[in-house]
Amino acid sequence: MSIVVINALSVPEGAGEELEKRFAARKESVDSSPGFEGFKLLRPVNGEDRYFVYTQWATRADFENWRDQRSGAAHAGSEGKKPVAHGADLMEFEIVEL
Repeated sequence: MSIVVINALSVPEGAGEELEKRFAARKESVDSSPGFEGFKLLRPVNGEDRYFVYTQWATRADFENWRDQRSGAAHAGSEGKKPVAHGADLMEFEIVEL
């Protein structure tokens, strides 16, 4: 059963453009990961300040394997840059096949 993992990133006012630029620079870095099915970066509107990073995986194990493999190299390519987001909440969902 596919799962969706959403990371809600709190981004200070005016920092959204930099966050989007950083994601665009590495948008295909996860594409070849086993079980990866899709990615979307959702920009906030209507008073929300959090960006949502939406990823879809074939299984929870596929997500966990990717997460564990990248933990040592988190945000590769961002060396020397301060983080743009200042908080993150991770949410996980199973996709209901109707």
